[in-house]
Amino acid sequence: MKSFVVVHRPDSQSEELAGYLRDKLSKYLQYDEEHPDYCFTIGGDGTFIYAIHQYHNQLDTMSFVGIHSGTLGFFTDYRNNDIDQLIKEVVEKEGKIVESQLLEISIDGCIVEYAINEMRVENSMRTQILDIYINNEKLETYRGTGICVCTQLGSTAYNRSVQGAVIQEGLPVIQIAEIAGIHHREFQSLGSPIVLKEDSVVKLVSDNFEGALLCTDSTCQKLDGKKEVVCRLSKKSVRMMRYRDVSYIERLKSLF
Repeated sequence: MKSFVVVHRPDSQSEELAGYLRDKLSKYLQYDEEHPDYCFTIGGDGTFIYAIHQYHNQLDTMSFVGIHSGTLGFFTDYRNNDIDQLIKEVVEKEGKIVESQLLEISIDGCIVEYAINEMRVENSMRTQILDIYINNEKLETYRGTGICVCTQLGSTAYNRSVQGAVIQEGLPVIQIAEIAGIHHREFQSLGSPIVLKEDSVVKLVSDNFEGALLCTDSTCQKLDGKKEVVCRLSKKSVRMMRYRDVSYIERLKSLF
């Protein structure tokens, strides 16, 4: 028998929906928080991302299904009033798995994090100077608040708020976007987002990361004393189970 787990946002509505879903699905699937085949998330896109990080060591054996307890989220195919329809489709349909690669982030040669949306190097204390390399070839010396590197999925998240391009699903690429870059006659950088093919490696090097943070999705860590951050698409991927056909355009429209 296949197994499942429910991860929910800590509010009363989401908790109630999680209990209902667990009771109904337990007639067909075994509930298992340790090694589930399916993870159902109830909340928003943040809850979906939280669940991926919670089970990051089991991504090759599980699939994720999102239920939004507010409006339709970008990662979610169902709203809170679709619970019974979801249960019916899980029981009766095969479902389609859509995979999306994670970002792999290394600091000074050691893999430290994986991200589904993006990684950011940010410094709110002072101007951060970064030498940016793509496949070990120097692109530029950047000065500003920081740099965002995102996946295709993450192109609609933080990347969008810094004027990065929205990338259509199915394109295995990464994107670099500046966060408040400095541009005047003394200092210039590309000033535009750049989209790179899937085997690209982005390296950010600095002699001084004092005050800088490495943020991956919703977690951050200090970079004081570090020298370089390297980012690439990982062999790890998240498997999203689709039981209904929600077009990419429809998902985009849910953002505005």
